[in-house]
Amino acid sequence: MDNSVHFILQGKGGIGKTLVSTIVAQYLKQDSDAPLRCYDTDQENATFLRYKALNVKHVPVMTDNRTIDPKRFDALMIDILEEGGNCVVDNGANTFSPLMSYLLENDCFDLLRDSGRKVYIHTIVGGGDTLHDTATGFVSTAKSTDVPLVLWENEHFGKLASASGKVFTESQTYVDNSARVVGRIVLAQRNADTFGADIKKMNTARLTAEEVKASDRFNVMEKQRIKVVFKDLFAQLGQVNW
Repeated sequence: MDNSVHFILQGKGGIGKTLVSTIVAQYLKQDSDAPLRCYDTDQENATFLRYKALNVKHVPVMTDNRTIDPKRFDALMIDILEEGGNCVVDNGANTFSPLMSYLLENDCFDLLRDSGRKVYIHTIVGGGDTLHDTATGFVSTAKSTDVPLVLWENEHFGKLASASGKVFTESQTYVDNSARVVGRIVLAQRNADTFGADIKKMNTARLTAEEVKASDRFNVMEKQRIKVVFKDLFAQLGQVNW
């Protein structure tokens, strides 16, 4: 994949945006010889920035009085447009609305496509108590733009089903917008004591799967389980209709 731009957008905090950003970035890094450029617009919790192997660039959009200056997003767009390769943009809950408003008001999606970029929005829907808010965010994003969507189903908070047992992807909410979805990735709920603990250890250390493979901080079984997880995720990403 060359000259693609991936926006990780979801208004709810703590739902896994940075995790998705790191997965997408690692997939692009191993799938393409094109340069990879990563950006973090979260000024409060710039977690993506801490993944040194991904060379993430911080885009400061807050002024000294802690308000967001939409014009500062210009630096992000100019950087993306001036260089080739694949881009991943992670945003925090505090910058979601300003960034989306900026992208829409300035017709940035059309500008990127006119410049030869393929543009995708990755949106996350979580299970359990997060389902309602994240499903609402999915609908809002789907209705606000015609950009292809990649849906990430995060089972970490529980299965994506309503109290009546209806699965999200079978709901009218999803069906009404499913034509916009070019791929679905399931962040499967695995054994918390093994897979969950290993992924948490990797994320806490801000390491990529490749770094884990070469690290003496992980034993052979921890490395194996992380390999299993990323093999599954990369296979799912390979099925997306890019």
